Amino acid sequence: MFRHSTSHTLLRNVTTGSAWGVLPLKNPEHAKTRLAPALTSEERQKLFRLMAEDVLAALADSKRLEGTLVVTRNIWAQALAGKYGAAILEESENRGQSPAVADGAAALAGLGAGTVLALPGDVPLVSPAEIDRVLTAHGPAPAVTMTPAADGRGTNCVACSPPDAIPFRFGHDSFEPHKAEARSLGIEPRILEGLPGIALDVDKPEDLRMLLAQGGACRALAWLNGTDIPARLAGEERVI
Repeated sequence: MFRHSTSHTLLRNVTTGSAWGVLPLKNPEHAKTRLAPALTSEERQKLFRLMAEDVLAALADSKRLEGTLVVTRNIWAQALAGKYGAAILEESENRGQSPAVADGAAALAGLGAGTVLALPGDVPLVSPAEIDRVLTAHGPAPAVTMTPAADGRGTNCVACSPPDAIPFRFGHDSFEPHKAEARSLGIEPRILEGLPGIALDVDKPEDLRMLLAQGGACRALAWLNGTDIPARLAGEERVI
């Protein structure tokens, strides 16, 4: 079911051929379980919410996106979408990142959008400039442009023209499957590296350490640096 935010971002007004961001957001209560060794449940939820807002703010400030579609069934996430003028595709259940992005891409394709750019909600250092760089490098349809995670195994950003050009295979080892999907359809994917904000997804305690070491301006980092979490992580690293 489509819903629109209080900012009146209406999906029926999608411009033919335009580029849209897609951001899937699960329930915060179920997010970031792999951070459990380092963070409490309350801390994980707080971090998830701040990172999601960092990503949505970057999408909203992109000069090359017409709009952003948030795919979620969570009331908090829907309110966040409204704050940034994003449209909402309401899920009936949490089915995972790949089905959520696929549903968003299919909906936008049906309304005439030419390109989707999908990001996860855990890349807090992503910037509007990085998003625009991906879209600038992206070629005419049919086209797939991908940015790998820092470990080279995951896919932290994928742009597709048309929006549903390939089946989505997000997960911890999605980069090679995404490349294979594109090539099986006769599309040679463009691989765009050198985007440190997109590359750093925060999923494990070591990712938190990388985030703190890399630094930058984002809500998630500002909150982390105001807690005892950096000291706790440093202590655990010394023990190891």
